[in-house]
Amino acid sequence: MTARTIPADFVRRSLELSARSGVDLSPALSAAGITTASLEDPLARLTPTQVTAFTQAVWQITGDELFGLGPAPVPRGTFRLVCLALIHTADLSAALERMADILRALPSLPALHIGPGVNGGTRMTIDIRPAAAERSTEDVQSSLEATRVTTDFLLILLHRFAAWLVGKRVRLLAVELPYPAPLPQLAENYDHIFGVPVTFDSDIPAVEFDNAVMRAPIIQTEETLEDYLRESPTLLMSERDYDSTASAQVRRVLELGMKGRTSTAEDIAEMLSISVPHLRRLLRQEGTSLNQLREEVLRDAAVAGLRRGETVEDLSARLGFSEPSAFRRAFKRWTGSTPSSYRGA
Repeated sequence: MTARTIPADFVRRSLELSARSGVDLSPALSAAGITTASLEDPLARLTPTQVTAFTQAVWQITGDELFGLGPAPVPRGTFRLVCLALIHTADLSAALERMADILRALPSLPALHIGPGVNGGTRMTIDIRPAAAERSTEDVQSSLEATRVTTDFLLILLHRFAAWLVGKRVRLLAVELPYPAPLPQLAENYDHIFGVPVTFDSDIPAVEFDNAVMRAPIIQTEETLEDYLRESPTLLMSERDYDSTASAQVRRVLELGMKGRTSTAEDIAEMLSISVPHLRRLLRQEGTSLNQLREEVLRDAAVAGLRRGETVEDLSARLGFSEPSAFRRAFKRWTGSTPSSYRGA
């Protein structure tokens, strides 16, 4: 498996919000070996181990599984009780329906609504709304930040936990987030986290699951649940899906950023602890190649960037092209269309 890193934005925002509420989370930083200086860079990244240690320490300090960001405290152990109810269902569809029923009985957690999606899948919305306009500017800003952190945590939890329940990848057709897009490099992190280009400025948080996985049987047991909870939230932070194919692992390496996209076959093989010939052979067996995967990652990043309003010039530089004309030629080769046809789509 490849080593993964996580955007530090979640930790930084949690610290800022807790400080406004008078809660000191500096002991959690110390427990995780994270310095405040390392969080000043908006593009800083942390290891899953660091984020797990931070989160577990915050749970201890606040006694709240939503870090004090929800409408009411969520007592420690709530997630475990919800999980116990879900692992005894027949399939993912039944598990999610039961989750929605349980959340309606827990006022400290936002409600989950399930219905048909606009892309032919199953759409789930979480009842988190932005702050009311009549409140003070400072209160509204704090509420918006809390909404962002809570939304990110709950949507990632919903996606990752669903994949763990069925022991395989849960393909998403859409992700909608109810706040403005961050910097392009940070917005791209969201695409990599969820495995699909994310839409910002939506009315309400939502994810749409591919219907093909909804009838997948629940394979987890009370024993495996205890192992999962013991390591929580390591798997939540580090596993987007349970696809262990060579092409999936290579794609995730390439998605790590510009350095990852320009890694050589030798670099990637070393990260996967295999030889270069073995890597190429595995990819051939899966009907792909390193070059093809690299092009796919660049294509997806380009399409997502254009839809969010990035200019060709900025995208060309960010994705490592020598000049905008080279980017335009590559984009035409990838999609059969010009970049202008995707702008704002």
